[in-house]
Amino acid sequence: MRLSTPVAFRRAFVTFLISVSSASPSFAGGDSAVAEEGSFILHKFENPIGQETYRVTRSGDRLSTAISFKFTDRGGPVPLAVTFQSSVDLTPESFGIRGRTSRSSRIDDSVVVGRDSIRVRDRDVWTTRARAANVFTIAGYAPVTMQMLMVRFWASHGSPKELPTVPGSAVRIEPRGFDTVETASGPARLRRFTVEGLIWGRESIWFDNTLRLAAVVSTDAEFDHFEAVGSEYEASLGKFVGRAGADQMAALADFSRGVSGIHEGSIALVGGTLIDGTGAPPVEDATVVIEHGRIAAAGPAKSVPIPSSARVVQTRGETILPGLWDMHAHVEQVEWGPIYLAAGVTTVRDCGNEFEFITAVRDAIAGGRGLGPRILCAGIVDGSSPFAIGVERVDTPEEALEWVHRYHDAGFRQMKIYSSVKLEELRVVAAEAHRLGMTVTGHVPNGLDIYQVVEAGQDQINHLHYVLDIMHPPLPPGATKLDQMRAQASIDLNSPEARRAIAFLKQRHVVVDPTAVLTEYSTASTAKPVASFESGASKIAPELAAQLTDVGPPSPIANIDEAILRKALEVIGALHGAGVTIVAGTDQTVPGHSLHREMELYNEAGFTPMEAIQAATIVPARVMGLEHELGTVETGKRADLIIVNGDPLKDLRKLRNVEWVITNGSMYNTAELWRSVGFKP
Repeated sequence: MRLSTPVAFRRAFVTFLISVSSASPSFAGGDSAVAEEGSFILHKFENPIGQETYRVTRSGDRLSTAISFKFTDRGGPVPLAVTFQSSVDLTPESFGIRGRTSRSSRIDDSVVVGRDSIRVRDRDVWTTRARAANVFTIAGYAPVTMQMLMVRFWASHGSPKELPTVPGSAVRIEPRGFDTVETASGPARLRRFTVEGLIWGRESIWFDNTLRLAAVVSTDAEFDHFEAVGSEYEASLGKFVGRAGADQMAALADFSRGVSGIHEGSIALVGGTLIDGTGAPPVEDATVVIEHGRIAAAGPAKSVPIPSSARVVQTRGETILPGLWDMHAHVEQVEWGPIYLAAGVTTVRDCGNEFEFITAVRDAIAGGRGLGPRILCAGIVDGSSPFAIGVERVDTPEEALEWVHRYHDAGFRQMKIYSSVKLEELRVVAAEAHRLGMTVTGHVPNGLDIYQVVEAGQDQINHLHYVLDIMHPPLPPGATKLDQMRAQASIDLNSPEARRAIAFLKQRHVVVDPTAVLTEYSTASTAKPVASFESGASKIAPELAAQLTDVGPPSPIANIDEAILRKALEVIGALHGAGVTIVAGTDQTVPGHSLHREMELYNEAGFTPMEAIQAATIVPARVMGLEHELGTVETGKRADLIIVNGDPLKDLRKLRNVEWVITNGSMYNTAELWRSVGFKP
């Protein structure tokens, strides 16, 4: 990546590197002396949920580092332990990591560094590779102490453009500037870096002038926001988060200027088949003229003149469609921006995020300072419980009003209810949101059902399983999770419970985003690899492969999981047939690709290809009150368009073949967007 820091910063950074060996911790001490120790507060969505501690001991010219890492995420413990042996200059000798990297993923790796070779163990499998010069041992999604040691090693070994690592491949560390934050002892000036290649995407990381780690803003193995902060910097966590979002978007903006396409002036798309999204028949040999980011004309070529100033793009043999929407996104890394665009997604509804991060990313994109889809925000709130997420608590009516106003004033369009909100506070959130012109989406909180939350004012439901829960007879007290799954798998759509549920959702105009891809993903196993139903799994970045495709053997209840998936598709078809509004959303899953799989599942559930396309175009535009601006290819609307190789009305899978995407006045080559974040086109 091109270094974009100003000359003054480069000079300051050179001075900093020269002083590293004397300013950074010296690991002084005799045999078995404690050379350094410390701790970090671990956060998820800025909520403190655990701690990482480390201790470095010195014995002669060797260092031993022991790291203990543990947090509790929504009731699930995530422990991790690391040992690292090295020479005094941090040249690695051995490394071991074992435990969990998220609630749903494990790691068990070790590395032994020899003179000429390196042995690597991944669970029970050992491999040997040649030893590169100046190699460092570190695993993705590892404790942040190892990142601190890695940056020290990098700085004291020539600050190479790429640092070889094992078990991974290479890491890129880039200086990005300085930030000043307040501490109890006064202002502290910290050095900011980005790290790429350790996990998927960029991480922001700050150090003091002795190369002691101050803060890391990253994601965990579930794609969720994750932060680690030294206790003295805890009060500045929000600033770190916001700064990371803005800085990482700036880095992507630098990249976007080199992507092939048209980034200014008017454009004429000529010769392709137009599916305008209204439901009208396709227009063959169509012309679409785009001026100043809007559709100036669209229709048969013979009736649409081409302005002399327009750049003509031949689209014969291809299909022009409206840009797609993902109605259940969580843009928790800036890399989601190019991923969404590469998949043809030009608008997302972000269903809950860190306030400082998502506003920085949203505003950068809207202002042309970042690369990504239009972001419409739903502000998340939760109640206090062991299963709570984030820091936006609404445990009282006063807190409910406070958060609704804060989100509204920041331009959020919706409120998002999470799983520990109480019914009374939900009523307050909904009433105030409606008064201010917002709508309310979200989960069905624990202990409640859809009937209660909709009657309390919730307009929309995230995830189909909440609908399944009201379509079977009530379970007896003490029923287990397995009892609930069996009940969902055996739903009778002709039962009184199912008929009542469908009628209620239709009568109350409830909008449902089913996230069917999550249900399908839960059926993956070694007998049913992810790639067997999601072709995009073979194209993901290598850093993601272990998280998304490393599945275990079939579980003892695999048949129930499969039955629930079949029943979910049956229910989606019944809801759609009854006129209940369905919008396509993914809750992330396989980045970029899962929106296409969601629509393919709707097609399997009984939607026509056109109806599946509309569930990701005009229908969400109507739900969000933007149907006059977006959702179809019509004169006067914003020019959010995709150009696809093939006819998705004949085969919906062709919609995956997005070759060009147009948004915010620019046209991008999608193959380059995929590659920019490590994916295969």
